[in-house]
Amino acid sequence: MQNIRNIAIIAHVDHGKTTLVDKIIHASKIFRENQQFDDLILDNNDLERERGITILSKNVSVRYRDTKINIIDTPGHADFGGEVERVLKMADGVILLVDAFEGPMPQTRFVLGKALDLGLTPIVVVNKVDKENCRPDEVQESVFELMFNLDATEEQLEFQTLYGSAKQNWMGPDWKNPTDSIIPLLDAIVDHIPAPKIDEGTLQMQITSLDYSSFVGRIAIGRVKRGTIKVNQQIALMKADGSVKKMKVKELHTFEGLGKASVEEAFAGDICAVTGIDDFEIGDTISDVENQEALPRISIDEPTMNMLFTINNSPFFGKEGKFVTSRHLRDRLMKETEKNLALRVEPTDSEDKFLVYGRGILHLSVLIETMRREGYELQVGQPQVIFKEIDGVKCEPIETLVVDVPQETAGKVIELATQRKGELLIMEPKGDLQHLEFNIPSRGLIGLRNNMLTATQGEAIMNHRFTSYEPFKGTMPGRTNGSLISMEGGQCTAYAIDKLQDRGTFFVDPGDELYTGQVIGENSRDNDIVVNVQKGKKLTNMRASGSDDNVRIVPAKKFSLEESMEYIQKDEYLEITPKSIRMRKIYLDEGERTRMAKKDA
Repeated sequence: MQNIRNIAIIAHVDHGKTTLVDKIIHASKIFRENQQFDDLILDNNDLERERGITILSKNVSVRYRDTKINIIDTPGHADFGGEVERVLKMADGVILLVDAFEGPMPQTRFVLGKALDLGLTPIVVVNKVDKENCRPDEVQESVFELMFNLDATEEQLEFQTLYGSAKQNWMGPDWKNPTDSIIPLLDAIVDHIPAPKIDEGTLQMQITSLDYSSFVGRIAIGRVKRGTIKVNQQIALMKADGSVKKMKVKELHTFEGLGKASVEEAFAGDICAVTGIDDFEIGDTISDVENQEALPRISIDEPTMNMLFTINNSPFFGKEGKFVTSRHLRDRLMKETEKNLALRVEPTDSEDKFLVYGRGILHLSVLIETMRREGYELQVGQPQVIFKEIDGVKCEPIETLVVDVPQETAGKVIELATQRKGELLIMEPKGDLQHLEFNIPSRGLIGLRNNMLTATQGEAIMNHRFTSYEPFKGTMPGRTNGSLISMEGGQCTAYAIDKLQDRGTFFVDPGDELYTGQVIGENSRDNDIVVNVQKGKKLTNMRASGSDDNVRIVPAKKFSLEESMEYIQKDEYLEITPKSIRMRKIYLDEGERTRMAKKDA
């Protein structure tokens, strides 16, 4: 039996988890001297690298002092809470990484709460002590307060604290005296994190994660709770509905370095990947055939938001994507639910429309962005929060919103949040910033980031997390401006846009191909208007001085995917193809739009 430590790294977005894992990997000399590699070794899919966030949890292992340390890198964003909850089941301890200036953030609280409930031993690492204005001692105290508020046990409150800078590759017990390496952290892991508790008995292992290979199909990943699992062993797969299937293990792999190593058997306490098992779900138990015992299933927080996904039926459908039919869309969404735990897909009364439930705008936008990169064309409706009836009262999801903003624009932030039924809970200075905390309905967060960044000249730092369902807070103002809608199809001209600039802001550039009913700008008033931007200048051979001024156009306003999801109204769709994102009215024809509006009214 080998000496093992299983540890998960938890932290808020951008506090330096993935960089720290990089340094641990370097310190344990997994790479050969001459091997080339980039930074952020674990953020290996394109979306993670572009956004600078971790989306999927990943496993690596390093060896130090004859101990195998399995490290699990977790996402810091509450929208990916489904990922975090299940991977913590594999760990015996957590490294809580906190920024030496920002201190514990709302997302940190969310993940740390889950870890403490599972009884995991924490090690606190105060990172980025090389930053200006950093306050490591205050941050350490605020972590203690946070753990106390989360009902940590006395053992958990006697946590080990290390200070350092992952970027500069050092950790140590005192932030004023930098050490020369990250080894003190590895020592702390081996000395303070308990070895896995080994239960005597027959095989039990819960599937907490999965991988996919085009050669062998789906691979089940989990931690062996007790007993051992061997190649060619007959096992019983225990499912959610109580049914049991008998199967055979074809191959076994444990995590070694950044890859996997093939083994003949895996022992209790180690994390391994099993191939040869099909038709399993996350949370199923792999058990002994003779002595069948299921482990309690993983509970995942409920989704708080849904969106309508439908096929692209705009005049431009099929021009850019490979997968455009409802069959493609259904198969892709069903495939996603197999590994994306917090996602639910429900069919509607129409064959080509699906309701997709998720944890928030970011959770759903990552799925949409992944699909468009794979060549899918689709349309989505406005995000809707999910209401519930609790004891006969209509309730809605409420979130804690934390905003750090310069002193002079704090008033605007409070005004924006309170307009959307936000209640100010805390207002205190933090360095040269003002720290504000609100309780706000999830509905109020849709479209809030855009307005807040505009009001604070882009300086507001916003974070939020779901807290609970509370009674409905009443109606709130939506987008106040109407849309500018294209009257006909064809290329838009600079001449036409120039003449219409006093009508509002445009989202399209001269020369863009448009279709009838496409939303091409925001009206300066609250109603929708249809405009003709295809009209060219009538050319004659008469010339007069002053009538041929150059066209001066304000640059078009461009939206990211999340911004456009938050921007669209109830009667609009977002058309998403591999190359473009367009907003459009659900009913493209003006007459039909008027009829439907009357019908709804």
